[in-house]
Amino acid sequence: MNAHTWTENLRVRPGFRLADVDPDAKPGYDHGKSRGAADLAAGLERLNDLQERLFAQSRVGTAQDAVLLVLQAMDSAGKGGIVRHVVGGVDPQGVALAAFKAPTEEERRHDFLWRVEKRLPEPGFIGVFDRSHYEDVLIGRVRQLADAAEIERRYDAINAFEERVAASGVRIVKVMLHISPEEQKERLMERLERPDKHWKYNPGDVDERMLWPQYMQAYQTVFDRTSTDAAPWHVVPANAKWYARLAVQELLLAALEDIDPQWPAADFDVEAEKKRLAAS
Repeated sequence: MNAHTWTENLRVRPGFRLADVDPDAKPGYDHGKSRGAADLAAGLERLNDLQERLFAQSRVGTAQDAVLLVLQAMDSAGKGGIVRHVVGGVDPQGVALAAFKAPTEEERRHDFLWRVEKRLPEPGFIGVFDRSHYEDVLIGRVRQLADAAEIERRYDAINAFEERVAASGVRIVKVMLHISPEEQKERLMERLERPDKHWKYNPGDVDERMLWPQYMQAYQTVFDRTSTDAAPWHVVPANAKWYARLAVQELLLAALEDIDPQWPAADFDVEAEKKRLAAS
């Protein structure tokens, strides 16, 4: 598979309409679940190699680039599965995970991007935002947690912020996992029917379900206003978890292949060290 083909199929471009995306679709991939599992495993080997090269550069001080995966979705869409099955398959030393919850009192005293800036990945790392600054123009808009003028200001602030971050060497991979309300209902019901899943259930998820059309419109506005050349959005149909995981892996591979990290050269005489070690 060519990771860049997936980028082309999933990328939000001018004229994009979220309503036209079938959450059951599997754009860019012509195979089934079993082949998908094999391709995910094969891709993980490549992802591991590229991530280790990138992290190795950070250890010797030569890393200039990083990757930031921004995950957004309605509840139960599979963000946790992406973190576990895709990002969780690489060396955790080189991963920086930030799960943004409701802002603290201290965070509320600053601009909404203040806490996000502090969690950006350092050179050589893969950063993951499980939810992100986009909550401030999604739930912030739907739940009217800020007035319309402030929400409008935030779109422009996000674009300026992401352009600066991208210019610093961070490849930003923004992903919305798109499920249907019917699929979400099944997943939430499973959490209620299984005692080992009760901890994942939040009664507030049902309240948010009642606002599904408003959230879809809020996402559409996010795509219209903040899918830029510096930080484009990708919408991944996510009713099939295996496809969503494979697609996000391919998007990460595309970003890492674009960086093309190389193993750092030894800053010592390798042959001399072999002789010293043999004689020790």
